[in-house]
Amino acid sequence: MQKRARTLVVWLHVVTSVGWLSQAVALLALVLYGMDSGDVKAFEMARFLDHQVLAVMANVSAFSGFMLSATTPWGYFRHWWVLAKFVITVVQLYVGIFILSDNLAAAAHGHVSPWMPVGTALMISAIAFQTWLSVAKPWGRTPWADPKVKLPTASTAAFVLALVVPVADFALSLYSGGPRPLFMLVTVIAYAIRLAARARTRSSGASGRGTSARPARPGATAPGPR
Repeated sequence: MQKRARTLVVWLHVVTSVGWLSQAVALLALVLYGMDSGDVKAFEMARFLDHQVLAVMANVSAFSGFMLSATTPWGYFRHWWVLAKFVITVVQLYVGIFILSDNLAAAAHGHVSPWMPVGTALMISAIAFQTWLSVAKPWGRTPWADPKVKLPTASTAAFVLALVVPVADFALSLYSGGPRPLFMLVTVIAYAIRLAARARTRSSGASGRGTSARPARPGATAPGPR
């Protein structure tokens, strides 16, 4: 059951990541068409696509990726490729929420920024690069990863939670009329805190075992040079 639940979370991450990429490509096409034709409706459609579809895909893709890091031995900061995906995802979410969405809303009212296609193209490139990172897994471990400590894989309940929480947030989004990743945000923060505490405990335990000396047996002598 644990393996099946984990596989479903991986499947959810792949599907939503592909959805995020495809919607970003569609968004770029609408932005370019609107800028070329001057049709404000193209920006209205782009705004609707970004707010109702792309944002949902991006939130679930980021959440499932974060949860796969937190619930498996990969961790957040133990491997360079995971850390790179983490940083890129956070930057993408910030740019998409606070910059691109505002520019699309302004464009729908006739205030078109020439940087919109550039930002959308960078988003597409970043998602494509993250896909390569997931496949190639380059660059090895980070300096903060203790090779003696291996984080355990979470229980089945944790993976089931990673599948249920996006559904709850989707229901909340339908009720509120827009993307509301409330439960996903709370879950990611809680698991990040738990992961940090677990890694600290295991690192302390490994250090203690490494420095402890075994008591000598009665009558035993130290081996001399032969």
